[in-house]
Formats: sequence, C-alpha cells, structure tokens
Amino acid sequence: MRTHIKHDQEADAAYIDLAPVIKSGEAVEQVIVARPPKGEVILDFDENGFLLGVEIIGAIDLLRPAALAETA
Repeated sequence: MRTHIKHDQEADAAYIDLAPVIKSGEAVEQVIVARPPKGEVILDFDENGFLLGVEIIGAIDLLRPAALAETA
C-alpha cells in the first residue's frame, strides 16, 4: 500500500490517503482523536468500516519534520 501525505501549510492540516481514490461522500464515519493542546487526528472510514485516510489538524506539532518534508 502506498500512502501520500498532503500538507496545507496555511491551515496546518495534513491528509494521509490510504485508499487510491476517495470519492465524494465515500467517507461516512469519522472518529476524532483529540490531542490537546497540539491538535487532533480524524480517521475517515467507509460504509464497510475500512479506513480511507487520516486528517491531522495541527500537523506541525503532531508529525515529525521528515514526514512534512516529504509533502513538498
């Protein structure tokens, strides 16, 4: 499985794709893991319970610099 990290520096949010393509509306359940005061991690699941991707709010504080460097 290949993953890809996208980082929006202005919003300080990153998204890690775990599915090759995520269609609009395919993520039907989100599980939020709060990591105060740094941010939160949001897990996106499809209707069958498969993990599609991971959104990271506060990416600069929650991801290692090397992971963010790969997004450039």
